[in-house]
Amino acid sequence: MTGITKDMTMGEIIQKEPDVIPILMSAGMHCIGCPSSIGESLEMAAAVHGIDIDELMQAIEQA
Repeated sequence: MTGITKDMTMGEIIQKEPDVIPILMSAGMHCIGCPSSIGESLEMAAAVHGIDIDELMQAIEQA
C-alpha cells in the first residue's frame, strides 16, 4: 500500500486504507478503534506497542 506515512494519524490511515487494519492488528495494534489511537501518528502508536516502525512500514508497503 502506498501513500501511508509514519506521521499520518491512525484515523487518517484507517479512512484512507482500511485494508491496512489486518496488518496493524497482526503487528500487535489491537486498539485500532480506540479513541486515543485515532489521534496518534502511526509512529507514536508503534512506539507505544513496542513495534519497530521501519518493519511495520515495510509490511504495509509490501501489502
